[in-house]
Amino acid sequence: MLTAVAAAAAASAGTINVFVRSDTVLTSARNRKRLFHLKPPGRCLEDRTSGSCVPSSIVRSLALPPDVALLEALNEVLPQGGLGARMNSASKEGGFHPSTTNSSLTQEVEVQKQAPRAPFKLGPKIHNWDQQRAAWLAKYPHKRLTPQGRPNMILVTSSPPEPCPAATGDHFLLKSIKNKMDYCRLHMIEIYYNMAIMEMDDFWIKLPIIRKLMVSHPEAEWIWWMDSDAIFTDMTFDFPVEKYEGRNLVVHGWDKAVYEDKAWVGLNAGIFLLRNCQWSLDLLDMWAPLGEKYGNHKNEVGDFLSKELLGRPNFEVDDQAALVWVLYSKPELRPHVFLENSYHLHGWWVDLTAHFDEMITKYHPGDGGSKWPFITHFVGCKFCAGKYNSSSLERCYYEVERAFNLADNQVLKPYGYQHESLSSVDVKKVSDEVTHPLERLGIRLTD
Repeated sequence: MLTAVAAAAAASAGTINVFVRSDTVLTSARNRKRLFHLKPPGRCLEDRTSGSCVPSSIVRSLALPPDVALLEALNEVLPQGGLGARMNSASKEGGFHPSTTNSSLTQEVEVQKQAPRAPFKLGPKIHNWDQQRAAWLAKYPHKRLTPQGRPNMILVTSSPPEPCPAATGDHFLLKSIKNKMDYCRLHMIEIYYNMAIMEMDDFWIKLPIIRKLMVSHPEAEWIWWMDSDAIFTDMTFDFPVEKYEGRNLVVHGWDKAVYEDKAWVGLNAGIFLLRNCQWSLDLLDMWAPLGEKYGNHKNEVGDFLSKELLGRPNFEVDDQAALVWVLYSKPELRPHVFLENSYHLHGWWVDLTAHFDEMITKYHPGDGGSKWPFITHFVGCKFCAGKYNSSSLERCYYEVERAFNLADNQVLKPYGYQHESLSSVDVKKVSDEVTHPLERLGIRLTD
């Protein structure tokens, strides 16, 4: 691990001196009480002051000057005002001064220059996106809003490029995309359906897709990510864009759970909206490196986040845990984040589907919340793979069919049909055609 840290620090300096005391790195003479413990497996650096653990792969992935390399790595995982800020101050005043440390406690280790590995990026750094986009919109002002006068949005979802292993998985994906297409058609939202594997995979594929859509569609004010296992169940509810003036990230969650408790389920990253702006590009640049496909990086960061976040099982790093950590450790981001819980931007299916039959007898769509959920999210149901994390797959299929039909009834109603029941694929006629069909839309013509 010492070699890995030293190599990262030596990336652009031929030979450097690293001072160690037994299993401890003394980072700066100005900060002698701030020590990093090299954990026995060599998996991470532990900040013995705060208890935070920096995954070694984060340090290894950097190719920066000596003090900047370690500073940048630590700034990604330590809270604001921690070691990174102190190191930055020391760096500006002349860098590290290991020669002033207690020589009886240290030994000098010389590390030869190694070829650096470029740090992971989603793409070239963009610094002035707000200005570029404003200039484009000034040239094409008619593209700023929809015909309804609402900001342009792109809803994006994704599925694997190959057939699903589960026999009915592809049929579920067909219903899932039909549901999203119906909602977008009704609300004049553009939809992008992705089946390409880009720079990242698994949970992380959303990040490069979102970035590419942002820079390719300056007319879009919002990019709306929605997992394939999420179903719109209130087809009349309009996303309340006016509510989020000055906010750039809208995601289902709770302030206390994220900013105080560091809870893994303090938010749900399966459905969120990002404003098309410089702030959002910068957020993606902070978020994405935690999920890099390199060596054992994902497992190392996953180990770290499982120790840091409340209720997170130990598995490779996922995008949701990484987002919780970024928002927790970067307080300057919070004024631009809206953790929404006044309606069901994400509604866990286990809590909702059992009440569907009662709901349709008492209420009407349009609420988006407890009376009629906006989105029902089948978290844990692996429809394509044919797996479920904690319950029966049969129940997943039964309840997602009901959720789809609940939404489909709202689509079919103007045409005079609805499903015979929420669990049935068959439909029945509920109203006859008339000679003046536009009267149903409030249009009366005189003979």
